[in-house]
Amino acid sequence: MDRYFKLKENGTDVRTEIIAGITTFITMAYIIFVNPMILAQSGMNSQGLLGAAVGEAGLNVSNDPVIAAVFVATILSAVIGTMIMGLVANVPFALAAGMGMNAFFTFYVVLTVGYTWQQALAIVFICGIINIIITVTKLRVMIVDSIPDSLKNAIGAGIGLFIALIGFKEGGLVASSPDTLVAMGSLKDPKVVLTAIGLIITGILMVRKVKGSILLGIILTTVIGVFMQTVLDLKMDIFLPESFRIFSLPPSLEPTLFKLDFNGLFTAGTGIGAGIVSALAIIMSFSLVDTFDTIGTFIGTGRKTGIFDEKNDKPGKGRFPRKLDKALFADSIATSIGALVGTSNVTTYVESAAGISEGGKTGLTSVVTAICFILALFLSPVVGIVSAQATAPALIIVGVLMIGAIMKINFDDFTEALPAFFTLVMMPFTYSIANGIAAGFIFYTLIKIVTGKAKEVHPIMYVFTVLFILKFALQV
Repeated sequence: MDRYFKLKENGTDVRTEIIAGITTFITMAYIIFVNPMILAQSGMNSQGLLGAAVGEAGLNVSNDPVIAAVFVATILSAVIGTMIMGLVANVPFALAAGMGMNAFFTFYVVLTVGYTWQQALAIVFICGIINIIITVTKLRVMIVDSIPDSLKNAIGAGIGLFIALIGFKEGGLVASSPDTLVAMGSLKDPKVVLTAIGLIITGILMVRKVKGSILLGIILTTVIGVFMQTVLDLKMDIFLPESFRIFSLPPSLEPTLFKLDFNGLFTAGTGIGAGIVSALAIIMSFSLVDTFDTIGTFIGTGRKTGIFDEKNDKPGKGRFPRKLDKALFADSIATSIGALVGTSNVTTYVESAAGISEGGKTGLTSVVTAICFILALFLSPVVGIVSAQATAPALIIVGVLMIGAIMKINFDDFTEALPAFFTLVMMPFTYSIANGIAAGFIFYTLIKIVTGKAKEVHPIMYVFTVLFILKFALQV
């Protein structure tokens, strides 16, 4: 192991890497509970119900073969992606279905635009192929370099607001209102109370810097919810099978495996070319958000630890001369693999920083995290009792973590502030990540043109701006 992972060369040892790998898993394991619940609302359930209908119908996720398959797909994609990251790139990063990406998949691509979840999986697969191509050709880095830092930070913060809004809505803390559009949910509803309790618990754990705070918050909130339902006799829609077990053999992956629908993808929508333009716009949005999220994770954690600096990441030979190149390639492959098994975009997790802070410096950390995910395959019965009220606080907390990027935006410069603002607010206000990105691109390019600074806009930005204008013009 020392020879393969170059442990001594990187100033680490097996024990340190194992602890780091387990720590990373604990901090991101919440995704195996949250992802199936979010994707179930896209119709990825045995009854084919969409959105709020999932909760109203009272689906028993522990016995639902499709949701169970999503559970397996979430774990398998994490295992494969993280293994590739560790064995090929030899860096301590873990991958799984991305928060924000799964929300975009469900609430925009399926529930808003109207694609089926099978067509959405096809979009994710194509997105992964595109990311592989633009990574191999170095275009991925060029795209990121063409976009100003103000918009990159605004996209990250805007996604945070979007995710938080979903959490507030799913937990009942925010409800629709015919008079004011939105209003605070009723605390007379035990479900809303449970969400508030979970948010307080998770917030306290985060403040106390307890490792795995989000996962522990989900677990504790679930236990409290079971107590409220069984002991206090409150209707919580939490399902407790008569013969409940913690461990069992993994469910079948068949309901979601290779269920991509390419035939219907480019014919969906109305009007000449509407289906193609709509699909291309969404694919581009997926690729952009995935790229920004991954690059941001690598840069943010890499700067702090020095993993990707010139001293520790000296160029070698081959098409991928640096660790960063290999890491980007591993991340790109993982997205397409995730689509094949049945989940939304797989991306590198910022929670990897937890393991890195414990001393993880090589791919052995990632391998250990992947092994932990394999063991989690046998925990599928637990998913059945995790309610939306238990996972909603996790979404809100993730939003808190992502909104911090807003502090890096220079709001004193109005030419920077206006595009960033529209990027931020359009995501939650229009319930669309794509609309936020599009608005930011259009306003940034327009402002630079009218202020005589058109040359400061990268040609790639102009291409994207035109495509987004076409998207709005054709209403796709």
